This record gives sequence, C-alpha cells and structure tokens, in this order.
Amino acid sequence: MDPANIRKVKQLLSDKDQPIAIVTHTNPDGDALGSSLGLYGFLVLSGYTNTRVITPNSYASFLRWLPWQEQIIIADQNTEAATAALLGASVIFCLDFNGLSRVNGLEEPLRQSKATKILIDHHPQPAPDFDIMFSETRVSSTAELIYDLIVALGGENVLDKRMAECLYAGIVTDTGSFSYACNEPKTYEITARLIALGIDGEHLHRLIYSTYSADRMRLLGHCLSERLQVMANEGAAYISLSAGDLERFNHQEGDTEGVVNYAMSIENINLAALFIEKEDHVKISLRSAGKVDVNLLARNHFNGGGHRNAAGGKSFDSLQETTKRFENLLRNGQV
Repeated sequence: MDPANIRKVKQLLSDKDQPIAIVTHTNPDGDALGSSLGLYGFLVLSGYTNTRVITPNSYASFLRWLPWQEQIIIADQNTEAATAALLGASVIFCLDFNGLSRVNGLEEPLRQSKATKILIDHHPQPAPDFDIMFSETRVSSTAELIYDLIVALGGENVLDKRMAECLYAGIVTDTGSFSYACNEPKTYEITARLIALGIDGEHLHRLIYSTYSADRMRLLGHCLSERLQVMANEGAAYISLSAGDLERFNHQEGDTEGVVNYAMSIENINLAALFIEKEDHVKISLRSAGKVDVNLLARNHFNGGGHRNAAGGKSFDSLQETTKRFENLLRNGQV
C-alpha cells in the first residue's frame, strides 16, 4: 500500500469522535460485507465512536451470521438514515466498488457529501470519484486489502476473532473457496493469520455454502434442467431466469448466488452468463476462464464491469432481447 496514502489516512483518522461511514456496492456480496464489517470492527475496537456501515440494498441470508451485521443501515429500507449518515460524515470508506455509479440510490448523496472519500477496491479501472485510492487488482479481494490497511495503520494488535471471521468470509467468497483469483502466496499467508486468530474455517464454510433452502435447491435444478443453454461452437453457456421462474420457486435474496458457476463448470466452456429478470432491468452475471475478458464485455455492452474473469451488468431490454444480443455478440466474434 502507498505509504503516502497511509499517512493521509492516519491523519484523517486522528479524531476518534468524528462521523465515519463505510459504504458497499449494490447487491453486496460476501467480500463487500466481510470487508466493510471487518473495517467497522477495527474502527469500533480502536475507539472510534461514530461509525456507520451502509449498503444500498439488502443481502443474502447466508451472510446474516457475520459479526456486527445488525449495525448495517440498508438504504432502500431506511433512506433517511443512510442519506443523513453520508451527508454528515467527515470520512467515507468506499469498499469493493470502483465508481459511484455502482451504488444506485446512494450515488447522489455520495456526490453531495463533503467527506473525504477513500476507495479500497480490487476492480480494474477505478473512476476519478475518490480523494484517496487503494486500488490493487492483483489481490484476491477487498477483504485482503482491509487486512493490509489495518496492519499498515498499526492495528494488528486490535484484530480479533470477529474481525477475522468477516475478512475470511470476504476472501473465501471472492475466490470461490480458493478456486480462482488466488494465485498470490500472500492470500494464503493472510488467511493463515486469520485462522490463527481462532476462527473455525470449516464451520464458516458451512454457514456460507450449506444453508440452502429446499426452494433454492429446486430453483437450481430448474436452472440446470430447463434454463441452461449451451453454445458449444462459441465455448459459452448461459442460464436465464424470468420473473415467473423466481416467483414459482419463492425466490429470496441470494438464492441465485453462484448459479452462473454451474454453467462455467461444463467442459470446454470458457464463458458463462446468468440473466435474471428484475422489475425494471435484467441483472447479468458473467464468468470466464483464461483470456476471455468479461469485464470488457460488461463495460462495452451491458452497463457494468468487474474483473477479467468475473463481472456483472444490467440490460434495460427484455429478457429475451438481452439473451439474443448476448448470443449475437458471441456468434459475431465481439467477445
């Protein structure tokens, strides 16, 4: 981490009574929540008295065991409190997103806020929306960056089991249980230090990956048997879910988490997509292997972005029009 930026953050954090906000991206995943709550724990345990964590919307039930998650302000459920926290903050940590357009309804109050905005993120091509940036694309997760920040701020002695659980969850979920984005030795070194703080990795893995409802399992079966399309010549596969599909299987927040990886696991498939019909748009999750760059695909065609091999976006066309456009892009060699 840039020593000059570390010095700036230390100076900004000299007043422990100042209002501080921590913000995640829309549809916060395990890394967004784990890194945010890990940082929250560090600040609270270090004596900061006025720190708030804000998410634009709700998150999956399999993350509701995370320490301190009951402190989160969910903006679309409590808009007034979220807006007041942002406008009143003197420092805002922006975690796991690379531009203010990634926070939906929070974008305007974030832009209006006079706070110093600190980006901590591992996605490429960050927007010039921040005053201080810790942007490292080679790391596994934002949670790994938060660990580095805590150590750089001299807070290693503050780290406890609860903080370790948050950061471990961020690393595990953003690497798919160490199956991608995890080729740096430091990722495992940090993970070992977190485990040494007393966490039970096996138990946390069960909490994250083995708490599926029966409806969610049936939805997964429907995805694979009825909604999976394989484009063998293009080395691609995708799953599309209509609003009717979601209603039929009593869809809850987080039920489609990881579904795109099943399409990706087919032999000779290098690009996978999941299209989900929402009320006013189609949500898109993209995964790839090797040199197939889904970050560019999402940025250029689907109002999104992310990493080379994992990205997301949205379409304002119908579900059918969106999947047809995806097919045409592949067949025309535009990916």
